[in-house]
Amino acid sequence: MKRIITLTMIAGIATALMLSAGSVCAQDEGGGGRRRGQGQAGFGPGGFDPAQMQERILERYREALGFTNQTEWDAVRPLVQKVLDAQREVMMVSGRRMMRAFRGGPGGFGGPEGGPFGQMAQPSPAEEALQKAIDSNASREELKAAMEKVRQERKQKQEALRAAQEELRKVLTLRQEAIALQMGLIE
Repeated sequence: MKRIITLTMIAGIATALMLSAGSVCAQDEGGGGRRRGQGQAGFGPGGFDPAQMQERILERYREALGFTNQTEWDAVRPLVQKVLDAQREVMMVSGRRMMRAFRGGPGGFGGPEGGPFGQMAQPSPAEEALQKAIDSNASREELKAAMEKVRQERKQKQEALRAAQEELRKVLTLRQEAIALQMGLIE
């Protein structure tokens, strides 16, 4: 369990670094006289485009795994995307826990929305119910019930990740599996 938490935290930090690196790189791409922080329409500060970043990540996996045939990659790409989505869901749970621990509750990091990490800061209904139970000094039974719902939700996310990883692993060669393991795509 500690290993999963550690890996999740490392993945969260790596994701944050990748996102900030993309923003820094985007500043040099055809600025056309724009000042720093003035992105193109539809992009965030510095011209950061999450969809474009996602494409770059997928392209990096394609290159690393050695898919040169477009048809093969088209079959594998949704499986890689499914793993990435499941990893993000698991990381968001850990990210919310870390942020809550550091800021002492809702808000922080730029207000109620959580600033640049607003999406990560939004708790699930089960987490909100647990927080309300904690804040209202609920009975032991209510706390236990709320805790169990959060645990079940987290367990479901972990199981979804494991299933997605196993589905991907089945279509990879042994060499590709080793690369995917090294890159943190599968366990």
